[in-house]
Amino acid sequence: MQQQWLAGKRLVVIGGTTGLGLSAACAFVAHGAQVVVVGRDAGNVQLAETSLTGKGIALTGDAVDPATAPAAIARCQEAFGGFDGMYHVAGGSGRRFGDGPLHELTLDGWQYTLNLNLTSLMLSNQAAVRAFLAQKTGGTILNMGSVLGYSPSPAHFATHAYAATKSAIIGFTKAIAAYYAPANIRVNVLAPALVETPMAKRAAEDDVIQAFIKTKQPLAGGRIGQPGDLDGAAVYFMSDQSRFTTGQILSVDGGWSVSEGQL
Repeated sequence: MQQQWLAGKRLVVIGGTTGLGLSAACAFVAHGAQVVVVGRDAGNVQLAETSLTGKGIALTGDAVDPATAPAAIARCQEAFGGFDGMYHVAGGSGRRFGDGPLHELTLDGWQYTLNLNLTSLMLSNQAAVRAFLAQKTGGTILNMGSVLGYSPSPAHFATHAYAATKSAIIGFTKAIAAYYAPANIRVNVLAPALVETPMAKRAAEDDVIQAFIKTKQPLAGGRIGQPGDLDGAAVYFMSDQSRFTTGQILSVDGGWSVSEGQL
């Protein structure tokens, strides 16, 4: 039987009904946690609750709605008797709304992408911090970043509003980690490279990009990441194993940030 690093933990995953979020939520449950997951699509919400094998609750909610994270935390406290950690995964591409290279970037694309990736994260982090302070318990927050926040790839991934949001997540996380450390609230970032999720469909189906990824993400034979590749790191940050770690950015990127990538 595997060691249960999260036994007794009560966790919320914003953006937890598909992809990286659902994979992590299932890993949390496997390690002994009880979880509340939130997603926008009602169909995915139903499937997610089934995947959580009776140890999780799935809710419908939009991460950019200021009421969503507080409601999920309240449901966690009501159902499981407390709240120990928040994993914010929600976000995505604004490409179809006008994100792209700066000279083509539309104001609508910029505002949509910032709202989707940064404002939503601020709202969930704010709700988590307020809950931890009210409980006087401390707790942990894990934010989803991206290698594009500090390691650009101009040939195939030129969405400059998206890169700005992911860079801002790093600065935001470090600032709040510093401020709330005396309250024993720790805040960290996971930064993946290209992972096979619904958002990555364009790149995953492009043979040219996949050939590039073989050299940009050279680990494991040079492949696109899988959601499960991040689960171990997510479990670590949500567990007491990370009790002395805050304000850190962990790249789980197959070697992206140390590889040139051949065009």
